Amino acid sequence: MTKAPEFEIKLASSEKERHAAQRLRYDVFVRELGSAGAGVDHEAGVEADQFDPFFDHLLLLDHARSDNPVVGVYRLLRDDQRAAVGRFYSEDEFDLTPLMEARRPLLELGRSCVHRDYRGGPAMYHLWQGLADYVADHGTEIMFGVASFHGTDVSALAQPLSHLHANHLAPPDLRPKSVVYEAMNILPVDHIDRPAAMKATPALIKAYLRLGGMVGDGAFIDHDFNTVDVCLVMDTERMSARHRDIYTKARAL
Repeated sequence: MTKAPEFEIKLASSEKERHAAQRLRYDVFVRELGSAGAGVDHEAGVEADQFDPFFDHLLLLDHARSDNPVVGVYRLLRDDQRAAVGRFYSEDEFDLTPLMEARRPLLELGRSCVHRDYRGGPAMYHLWQGLADYVADHGTEIMFGVASFHGTDVSALAQPLSHLHANHLAPPDLRPKSVVYEAMNILPVDHIDRPAAMKATPALIKAYLRLGGMVGDGAFIDHDFNTVDVCLVMDTERMSARHRDIYTKARAL
């Protein structure tokens, strides 16, 4: 009989916990998705980079597991932490000038992943609970980060990319732009098949859209991670009441 999960949500407070997060990232990004970045250590089974020491790592643990208890991860960097790093991670791929010129509290989300055994269940809501609490504690107003489609063939993603550009483009004052520009408006609006587009959109991106998420201008091909990336932006002030209810509901779980 499978044990019921014993969930705990927390920020990593030790090198051991951060290492456990990097092991989960290796399982998801490298073993499952074929990533091959400079920070991949196959011998140790970790995916890491030079940003890790500066970020907060939000962890979802299942203490009922006999192996690595970390089953979900978010990597978080506030704008007040950015000075220590010198840049946001996303700046390698997107021009974030509009977000930084808004002069509102920012939070970069990244390296989000959930263990394959916990997808489709309550794990993501627990992570959102932790994220909602973190945002409230730090007064964050704008969240943003890179979200990915598997593979590097933009033409194969014509439907979902065109749908995002046509229906979820961020307003100009909050619109990052890809630094190596790949147009997302590949198809005319009347050629977009919404059901097909949504089916081809990763679950995490669809979740952000339900929360009122928007996308920047243009995609970025990340050959190291074997992905096509978009920049997602969520402005807490512009979220509708319905979207805000969905987001804050996670805090009550």
